[in-house]
Amino acid sequence: MIGGLFIYNHKGEVLISRVYRDDIGRNAVDAFRVNVIHARQQVRSPVTNIARTSFFHIKRSNIWLACVTKQNVNAGLVFEFLNKMVEVMQSYFGKISEDNIKNNFVLIYELLDEILDFGYPQNADTSILKTFITQTGIKAQVTKEEQSQITSQVTGQISWRREGIKYRRNELFLDVLENVNLLMSPQGQVLSAHVAGRIVMKSYLSGMPECKFGINDKLVLDKSGRSDDPSKVAATPGKTSVAIDNCTFHQCVRLSKFETDHNISFIPPDEECELMRYRTTKDISLPFRVIPLVREVGRTKMEVKVVIKSNFKPSLLAQKIEVRIPTPLNTSGVQVICMKGKAKYKASENAIVWKLKRMGGMKESQISAEIELLPSDKKKWSRPPISMNFEVPFAPSGLKVRYLKVFEPKLNYSDHDVIKWVRYIGRSGLYETRC
Repeated sequence: MIGGLFIYNHKGEVLISRVYRDDIGRNAVDAFRVNVIHARQQVRSPVTNIARTSFFHIKRSNIWLACVTKQNVNAGLVFEFLNKMVEVMQSYFGKISEDNIKNNFVLIYELLDEILDFGYPQNADTSILKTFITQTGIKAQVTKEEQSQITSQVTGQISWRREGIKYRRNELFLDVLENVNLLMSPQGQVLSAHVAGRIVMKSYLSGMPECKFGINDKLVLDKSGRSDDPSKVAATPGKTSVAIDNCTFHQCVRLSKFETDHNISFIPPDEECELMRYRTTKDISLPFRVIPLVREVGRTKMEVKVVIKSNFKPSLLAQKIEVRIPTPLNTSGVQVICMKGKAKYKASENAIVWKLKRMGGMKESQISAEIELLPSDKKKWSRPPISMNFEVPFAPSGLKVRYLKVFEPKLNYSDHDVIKWVRYIGRSGLYETRC
């Protein structure tokens, strides 16, 4: 795996050096300094091969972190380790700087002893490391119970949560956050559309609770399916399901449970975490439709009219709405008329920016503008697309959390004792309409 780890300052001086394999010598340190740090040409690739030796490197402020190996290793894993190492150091002493690294070099070597074993990354969870490596780098005096607890966490049994957590009130927050991306033709035809979603969870739960929730995934909610378990009941007529193209989970999720019955079962970390990330391309509810009309009046004048229509329930309210209408480079003046919101021409951005604080469902708003142009011999204006930003209180993919349950048999509190919150937020990604 990793043959050596070196941390350099901007001059190429080695601040931290740890070699794990005999095939990595002192010449590797000099090779990276000469070919990467002191290279006259800008080094764009994060992987550099020098004399059959691979250097995987990242730069944070004026500090270089480089992993060296002569083996064929998983590059993604090495970069994941480097970024984790940065997170751990920031958690212990804040900003990554030359002075901080020099002042904490004993602590960094101690952390490396725990995180890397013969070049293989081990547990890099800061909450676990801090239980037995203190801020000053001195090992804390722990009881036998704590030692057994640390052993179970370091070996990876439940590395993301420690035992003995207690809260006066047990609460669980679940946010379904989705970014909807769209490219639409001037005639209203959808050229491409997809939703990138995340399920973010924040838990304030005592003990080691077992959590379980289900979503209206098409693979589960088959109308012809039957099940005796009410949590796995088939979709009833009128309910919709969402086809998820691909998804990834936090390490706490039991993948075997998801593969068999698609229940998302886990013991939650005691912090905010991204529980699930997914992508879908089918049956997307587009929150807004943008209808542009651009008319050229001679060579020195242009008329623009843009209508936006909201396509969601009247009871819902969209917020933070912004429409950016591009203008030609030879624009000399703009007169804007809008009944709702505020619109302003920004010459530095070559665009008319129209902002509305909120807009209800099944509503319509429009803006008109007269654009004065300077005579120009340049090419015809390419008409960049109109872009839009917004936030709506629903999931455009149609994803729904069907149930959310919490069990903690040791502390004797049930699902009914937990206050649960589920929120849906849909935001614009790259939401464009050609004009």
